[in-house]
Amino acid sequence: MTESKPSLSGIRLFAKLPKAALAQIESQCSWRRYEPGESIVDYLDTSNDVFFIIEGEARVTIYSLVGKAVSFRDLGPGEMFGEYPAIDMGTRSASVEAKTSCLAASMSASDFQTLLRSEPEVAETLIRQLVATIRRLTTRVYEFSTLAVNNRIQAELLRQASLVPRDSKGTHVVPAPTHQEIASRVSTHREAVTRELTRLSKIGILERRDDTLLIKDIDRLASLVHEATGE
Repeated sequence: MTESKPSLSGIRLFAKLPKAALAQIESQCSWRRYEPGESIVDYLDTSNDVFFIIEGEARVTIYSLVGKAVSFRDLGPGEMFGEYPAIDMGTRSASVEAKTSCLAASMSASDFQTLLRSEPEVAETLIRQLVATIRRLTTRVYEFSTLAVNNRIQAELLRQASLVPRDSKGTHVVPAPTHQEIASRVSTHREAVTRELTRLSKIGILERRDDTLLIKDIDRLASLVHEATGE
């Protein structure tokens, strides 16, 4: 049995393209599988290829001089990264490494720029994605500047809940993020996350079951965040 040829058909940036145009883009890509923990691009390096995730997950992170990891987000199938240096020819804004076994396609910056000029729908979709990123990062800057640590943890849990389907009052986050992963996302330490998750468990908002984080009452969690932000 022959292995099926990888495709860009699941990449959201290309959702509106006809098959012929998609096939042309695929012919310009290089394809590579990365294993868990393997670096794909490094913070501040001068490469400028654009990457599209076909299978698996990758994590966007910056490491401080003392080795502290600040995680921005996880990327899954259909998502892309590396568009910033491809557009402005600057250095990488973060490191990206494979979180799981990850198949990615890469395209040169020059081919990507040609694509944006020749396919207006792709350019429009990219603009919308960049605006969404700016909104998301603006929210995080606001949280870091104004919220106490426990409220930042609550806001991150609410974000996690928004990424998966809701079931009545709650939802299941699988796999559950580790306490260290949450800490790196909200700029705190693991012990603070442990304390807050224990408190939220005691008041019935969430529960940890093996590799699943059960958020039992999303509305109540949201009200805690809204009370802190005044929104």
